[in-house]
This record gives sequence, structure tokens and C-alpha cells, in this order.
Amino acid sequence: MLKDNTYITITRQYGSGGKEVANIVAKKLGINCYDRKIVHLAAERFHNSTEPISNEVMADLITTSYSMPGALGDYSFESIPFYNKMFKEQSIAILKLAQKGSAVFLGRCSDYILKDYPNTFSFFIYADDDFRQNRAKDHYGNNTLEQLDKEDKNRKRYYAYYTGQTWGEAQNYDLMINVSNIPLEKAADLIIEYIKLQQK
Repeated sequence: MLKDNTYITITRQYGSGGKEVANIVAKKLGINCYDRKIVHLAAERFHNSTEPISNEVMADLITTSYSMPGALGDYSFESIPFYNKMFKEQSIAILKLAQKGSAVFLGRCSDYILKDYPNTFSFFIYADDDFRQNRAKDHYGNNTLEQLDKEDKNRKRYYAYYTGQTWGEAQNYDLMINVSNIPLEKAADLIIEYIKLQQK
């Protein structure tokens, strides 16, 4: 049994099956899993909503925004480029979704956005090139390894821009799991066992 308001963030190498691991973890624990699509839709909803943002959420968002290396300059929302506006709206969405209780968050710099929240655990899922290339045949439109690596480069740039940290660097995560030689369900079990051990 997890403590209340436990947040699990999963960052993954493209082609590693990290999204499936996130879904398995959420299903086993009976909590929600928020991926890129859900966070994006939530950001749109919150942007169009008249629901007020709590002072705590806004304080967290401002702290995150000021620490971005993208040099936002004037904090006036209208003066911020579109892609930075979207990041801020997605950050608000992640923080507001976290208010609903324990959850799994997939990507979107959620490990960074939630890093100062108690009971937040961050994991990085990766795999060997052969595993990723073989998996791509059935799950990623038969993309080549070069195409998978290109997507990872985009993720690295996105992560570095908004966090000032290095995507995939061990010190940014509680645990890094190579899924090349273990079932994805076993990887999910490792994540759950790690959290339970830390929360004892």
C-alpha cells in the first residue's frame, strides 16, 4: 500500500517500452497514469477553465518557471513564446493532476516538475539497441534505430531546455532499469518494490 499522494515519474528511452511499464505500474497500484496526450488535454482544459489555480500550485509553477534555462524574461504570460506557454500550461496540468492523488506521470519533465514533492519517485527505462530495434518492428511502425535515436535527441533537447539537467543522467533518477533482458512486467514490479522499500 502506497502512502497518500505518491507520485511516480517515468522517463524512457524511445523504443524501450517505458510507456507500457508506466501503464503496468499504474494498473497494479490502482492509480491513474498520465501520459503526454492526457497532460496536453488537461492543459487545454485548465487553460479554458475558470477554475482558480491554488496559491500552492502557482507558487510551484513560478519556481519551476524561474529555474528554466530558456530565459523567459518578463513573466507576463503574453510575452512568452508559444512553446514556453505550452510547457507552462502542461506544468500547471501536472501539478493540478497531482492534487488529485497518487499517480504515474510519463515524461513531460514530470520528474523535474514534481521533484520537490514528498513521496515522488523517478525512474528511467532504457534498453540495448538490439532490443529497441526488434521492438520497433511491432510497436513503433518499424522505425529504424536511427529514427528511434533521433526522437531521443529531441527528448534530450526538450529536457535540457526546460530543466537545465541532462536527460538520462543517473543522478536525476531514483532508479534506472535496463529492460533488455527482463519482462516489462518485472520492471514494473521492481519499481513498485523500490517504492515500498523506501516508504517502510
